[in-house]
Amino acid sequence: MTKLIYQYFFRGLITALPLGLTVYLLYMFLRWSESVSMQAIRPFIGKFYVPGMGLLLGVTLILLLGFVVSQRGAGKLLSLVELPFTNLPVVKSIYSSLKNFADYFSPQRSKSAQQMVVILKMPGQDVEIVGLITRQHVDDLPAGFLQGDRVAVYLPMGYMIGGYTVFVPRDWTQPIDMSVEDAMRASMFAWMSAAGSDDSPSPTKSRSDSATS
Repeated sequence: MTKLIYQYFFRGLITALPLGLTVYLLYMFLRWSESVSMQAIRPFIGKFYVPGMGLLLGVTLILLLGFVVSQRGAGKLLSLVELPFTNLPVVKSIYSSLKNFADYFSPQRSKSAQQMVVILKMPGQDVEIVGLITRQHVDDLPAGFLQGDRVAVYLPMGYMIGGYTVFVPRDWTQPIDMSVEDAMRASMFAWMSAAGSDDSPSPTKSRSDSATS
């Protein structure tokens, strides 16, 4: 009976924990957005306040910014604004990394430049490594890299603690029908199977079946 209660408790905990954390993080983000937006407009509206006003203003400003930078000639103005962030030594690294990450989700990003989930197979080896193609060619890389029909493959590590990028011949990779999100999610938990226990017999059951026979 104690073991059954123990199992029920942890199944309930595993079910509730992702839901609770997701709702909490979403609530904290909305609360932060509301607070920042209200601080910006408080001098203009005084004590007047309607719940959600700050968040609505923030969304409106983001839409307006997107409209402005989509206009012809806005690229030059944006370059001037980015100038301090792209020249300071430490700030440059942080800003460039965040900008490249944000550009990946840009609607204007061509499909040929999107990441692709592949299996990396080295010749003569039976090992299969799941990775993401992040660069389709190496022509524009600095001198010293091997040239030819090669691609960059990012190999994520478990629990999102990092990864490795390797440059390999294209024919070492085999695309698989899997989204980037699904591959990253599976890699995060080391591709553990949640349904493996239902398909394979347990050691106890195997021993009992052998004893019976």
